[in-house]
Amino acid sequence: MASSSSSSLSSAISIQEKYDVFLSFRGEDTRNQFASYLYAALSAKHISTFMDDHQLERGDQISPTLRKAIHESKIWVIIFSENFASSTWCLDELAEILECKKRNEQGTVMPIFYGIDPSAVRKQEGSYGVTFQELEKRFEDRMEKVKLWRAALTEASNLCGLDSKDLMVFYIYVLITN
Repeated sequence: MASSSSSSLSSAISIQEKYDVFLSFRGEDTRNQFASYLYAALSAKHISTFMDDHQLERGDQISPTLRKAIHESKIWVIIFSENFASSTWCLDELAEILECKKRNEQGTVMPIFYGIDPSAVRKQEGSYGVTFQELEKRFEDRMEKVKLWRAALTEASNLCGLDSKDLMVFYIYVLITN
């Protein structure tokens, strides 16, 4: 009996820790640039990283596979870019990450601001403001969803994060010193 429960516990732990890092990003902004370079750098250091590498249709709901990968990750890296908020997929993914963090009270959310000021994300200004005006019209019958997305952006952008320029300087330093 003890071995059975011990075996169940170890399989539950291994499921939770399948990925060290989960990358969340807007594909059209960063897939073939920053996100791919970050993924390659993490992989080169043998850091198990989840990066969704196929195109997703606008308006799709978060897939069970993606949800599972979020729940099985220790660190969630969110790459905020100019058009991140224009993807309801990215916004749903962000909300799921933050909910997972709250439920599990473990893991780390690491925002990276790629070509966008954190305050524009936090206050939904600039391209984020324009996007949310459109989302409010598009989802006028589901404003609770829009409010959830706004709150998720504010919460995530209030976390200690990195500017992509700083991260690239750090990455270059690591390459030079290794």
